Amino acid sequence: MSREQIKNLIERRLPEAGRLATALKGVQLFRVTEAVPCTPAVYKPTVVAILSGTKEAVLDGEHHVYGSDKYLLCPMTLPVEAGTPKASEEVPLLGVLIALEPRMMRELTMEIETAAGGKKHLRDCEPSALALAPWDVGFTQALLRLLELLDNPVDLEVLGQGRMRELCYAVLMGEARAAARRAFGVGNEIAGTIEYLSNHLNKQVTIDDMADHVGMSRAVFHRRFKEATTMSPIQFVKSMRLNNAAMKIAEGKTVSEAAWDVGYQSASQFSREFKRMYGQSPRQWGNAVQLPERLT
Repeated sequence: MSREQIKNLIERRLPEAGRLATALKGVQLFRVTEAVPCTPAVYKPTVVAILSGTKEAVLDGEHHVYGSDKYLLCPMTLPVEAGTPKASEEVPLLGVLIALEPRMMRELTMEIETAAGGKKHLRDCEPSALALAPWDVGFTQALLRLLELLDNPVDLEVLGQGRMRELCYAVLMGEARAAARRAFGVGNEIAGTIEYLSNHLNKQVTIDDMADHVGMSRAVFHRRFKEATTMSPIQFVKSMRLNNAAMKIAEGKTVSEAAWDVGYQSASQFSREFKRMYGQSPRQWGNAVQLPERLT
């Protein structure tokens, strides 16, 4: 019943296709009524919950397709391809996006581990960079309680932070907990490195620089990074830069502007690497593709 209430709440506020930024900071509602192929995107730390239809995210060739049976957790900034290839007027994609506040997630992770006596009593399988988790009771009720605040501005102002903590806690205790706790708990150096990289794409940062920054040898850093993201550090940085550049070109920037913005100093190198990844030159790609409004 709670899930149906959430769906009705979203439909009431968003009767037509589009995206709605709510009065809750970082919370957006969305409705998509036409198929959108997977195109380059950069995911931030986010939870995406679908109430109708299906959404797809592709990370390093691995497809993550999810609908109303599971929610998606992206615990760190990642270069992906994302789309809604099956959305239609008859079966619209309807959902909610919650941007995760890293500081809140880190604090909650530490509190959970402290309350558990520092013991990781749950044996989790090796977490993936993107995690899908079923809607358990805790997550469903926390999301409903959060969105219900939209009906009352006073409740929202007074209870908003507490309800957001409740939702984050549900994620950290649900089946996506391994990916969440690895990104936000003790030993989250890789997530911290990724956050730094995403904010300095136009700088020339070497693998040795990143390894030194977190106090690891190059070999250990390379292994830990690939375990966390499925990609090598070099592959990750390249994907982040090219995905950001593709989005900028689709939004109207020139090829040279996009290349410069993401740290390329050679236009020819940028064009070569772009064509190798997307199969078209940057100019051809920009003429053929128009990115939809981002849902993340």
